[in-house]
Amino acid sequence: MKQSLLALATLLVTLAAAGCGYSTKPSGAGGPGSGGRSGNGGAPGIGGPTGSGGVVGSDGSVGNTGGSTANGGAVDTGGASGTGGTSASKCPVGWNLAWSDEFDGPAGTAANGNNWVYETGNNSGWGNNELEYYQAGNANGALDGNGNFVITSKQETVGGFNYTSARLKTKGKFDWTYGHFEARIKIPYGQGMWPAFWMMGSKGGGWPACGEIDIMESLGREPNIVHGTMHGPGYSGAQGPTASFTVSGPANLADDFHVFAVEWETNVIRWYFDGQLYSTKTPADIGADNTWVFDHPFYFLINNAVGGGWPGNPDATTAFPQEMTIDYVRVCQR
Repeated sequence: MKQSLLALATLLVTLAAAGCGYSTKPSGAGGPGSGGRSGNGGAPGIGGPTGSGGVVGSDGSVGNTGGSTANGGAVDTGGASGTGGTSASKCPVGWNLAWSDEFDGPAGTAANGNNWVYETGNNSGWGNNELEYYQAGNANGALDGNGNFVITSKQETVGGFNYTSARLKTKGKFDWTYGHFEARIKIPYGQGMWPAFWMMGSKGGGWPACGEIDIMESLGREPNIVHGTMHGPGYSGAQGPTASFTVSGPANLADDFHVFAVEWETNVIRWYFDGQLYSTKTPADIGADNTWVFDHPFYFLINNAVGGGWPGNPDATTAFPQEMTIDYVRVCQR
């Protein structure tokens, strides 16, 4: 949604004052909140899912492995069949597990407070004209007793807002510089839904100077498209380098779990969908006059927003409640 120059200036002043702890996803003129508007489908996945399921190699890239295996890739080389997920070791080959939350525990239990902080309120729409009120504890985000964490977005009035949801972060608990970061998620669907799995810089000043990596964003009105984007000073909002991946066939993202991942190393970030590489970004993608800020610790955020400038607001076709189900979140490092 296009904003006036005055409104945009006011927002940036607010963000600079609040720093990255504000954790908003401000929208650029004509673009999405933090994800920017996607490109023309992004780079094709060069790793690709192999024959009968599973993916090859440690990162799904045939550049390192020489191509897919004849039998579809062994599970122990980096892909559980049909998901593109990681192996029983929980990390692709060449990576070691550094941190994870597998969301084990009794149904109705809130997220592990040693790992996560619930963000609350509406925070003036989080810079995106969002309509939800985020609640703490297990009101909208809790374990399901089957090894998943479920964010439930509801149509109910709390705090003067007509929708509730949950938003979690590891800020102040855990952050990392470089690694393979992934989550296995079944996302919600429908007009006005905006699920996201992303990272923000723990230092470096206010947004966007601190940097942001959107591992996964999806819009309920685009049920088979996932977006991956990066933001920094001079390349944020609609100017953030971005790409998208479109799931082929009649299936929608909300029909099943999928693995969303990035591999972040010195001067490069690679995005994966179900083990398939679909985007690679380097300092060459941000412009010669801009600064690459992806060289310090970042922390996780997971949320499902309701409404906003990019996804649009719910309408009569939107069903509630909506669920965003997270099987695990993992960090692997070399």
